[in-house]
Amino acid sequence: MNRQFARCCLSLPCMPVAPRVRRACIFFATFFLCASLAGNAQKASSDPGLIAHEWGTFTSIAGETGQAVEWLPLNSPGDLPGFVEHFRGTGFKVGLGGTIRMETPVLYFYSTHDTAVDVSVSFFHGLITEWYPQAAHIEPSSSLNNVVLFQQQSSGSISWKSVNVRPSADFAFPQESQSSHYYAARNTHSSPLRLATPSGDQSEKFLFYRGVSVAPAPLSALVLPNGQIEAMNQSSAEIPKLILFERRGEKIGFREVNSLREGALLDPPVLGVSQNASLDSLLPDLEASLISSGLYPEEAHAMLESWKDSWFEEGSRLIYIVPRSFVDKILPLTIEPEPANIQRVFVGRMELLTAATQSAIETAAAAHDKTTLAKYGRFLAPMIETILRERPDAVDSAHLKQTWMEIYRTYLAHNSLQNIREKRPVL
Repeated sequence: MNRQFARCCLSLPCMPVAPRVRRACIFFATFFLCASLAGNAQKASSDPGLIAHEWGTFTSIAGETGQAVEWLPLNSPGDLPGFVEHFRGTGFKVGLGGTIRMETPVLYFYSTHDTAVDVSVSFFHGLITEWYPQAAHIEPSSSLNNVVLFQQQSSGSISWKSVNVRPSADFAFPQESQSSHYYAARNTHSSPLRLATPSGDQSEKFLFYRGVSVAPAPLSALVLPNGQIEAMNQSSAEIPKLILFERRGEKIGFREVNSLREGALLDPPVLGVSQNASLDSLLPDLEASLISSGLYPEEAHAMLESWKDSWFEEGSRLIYIVPRSFVDKILPLTIEPEPANIQRVFVGRMELLTAATQSAIETAAAAHDKTTLAKYGRFLAPMIETILRERPDAVDSAHLKQTWMEIYRTYLAHNSLQNIREKRPVL
């Protein structure tokens, strides 16, 4: 209809009409022609045979006020294969403070045909620290001097260009002998990907990236003096699922909240009693929640296989499904051509320093019980810092300071060795 109107108006030179009328007709003809071309371009930029699904995690630690605090995982071991690329080397991220540590987002594609996509992601007040395959562009450049200032004022980003989606291909994916959480994410029927890079073709089942941000978390968690946990939704959307989980040795317990709109007051879970004391009852329920949030069953299973050892380790924490609107706001994603459907399901983890955790850390530090201290992994150093801020003159503070210094010295030694191996300046 637009083109017919345009042809009619453009034929007006043969008609005896006033110049003003003719100019108006030409204007509208041009307008409708541009609208028609824009509509065709919009149709060409979408792909009805393409679907994209993404899952990932946001990890935080609740501070004294309940808000997520900046922290450093100083004693965090490397858990990624050697082929994954890093911003300024493998040791850089460990020393980068943040309130949200974005871990293992993987982006799958499902296509009915061979195609190619361009993908870009930005991280609000954040920095992309690891990725695979090789990216076309990373912002900021690894040569930037003041990364902390960049985090506070800007948003880091990553982009891949011309990612080939090949649903019927049988590519060989890189695999190393050392085990890693990374590989479990491949256990889906997503379309294989191949990307031409300066170092050669790279193939994978997904696009992978990680990062660190100083943005506020969507949840706060205040540990009250009576042991209750006050969980408050800090986002504008409902949190579909919230789990308060605790493990002490072989005993576990959990409490669940569905549809957290504002806040909830949670009693500490009873450990080792009833059906709420077994992962066999918790895991299927959590997997079902991931599926109802938009993941395919095999994607939800792959996510749990990747993270269940970490999510359900020693200590207390809140595990929750992040509202989709928060994910899109803090981590905007652009895919061209646009898929017919995009699902993004992220799980949040907020670590809690409860009285039981604090007592266990203080007792282990005083006894030089490294086995118990190791159970708290990358959260040990920031938790010791929180204890020392609250009780700087406590009798056992000397043991805690000593434990923290041992962690810090180990970090410096490991970072220096890693920089030497990668031929980077020792910071």
